[in-house]
Amino acid sequence: MAVFQSKNYPSAANAGTLAARYRVLLAKHPFLLFGLPFMSIIVAGSFVLTPATAVRYEKHDRRVRQMTREEELGVGKSGRKINIKDEYYRLAAKDLENWEQKRVKRLPGEPDGAL
Repeated sequence: MAVFQSKNYPSAANAGTLAARYRVLLAKHPFLLFGLPFMSIIVAGSFVLTPATAVRYEKHDRRVRQMTREEELGVGKSGRKINIKDEYYRLAAKDLENWEQKRVKRLPGEPDGAL
């Protein structure tokens, strides 16, 4: 006879408990008593967390969405219509009357661009 027994004998006090009966039934039907409830919890959790994840992504998308050219200019549908080219030339020609030609001071030893 071996020194250490391989089987544990449960005491009479623990033999009739719910946990003891569950362990015996779990050995006979592992998928039905463990696998199926576990997978059910995973599926139910995905259904519960899907709307929360969607709200999180929508919030992120609202924060980083790409703006159109009209939104950048602050002009909505009710604002005045503008032409981007006209605005560019108007802003570019803003200071044509008062310009002054200035020569940029070169660093010592730097070529001035003449060939």
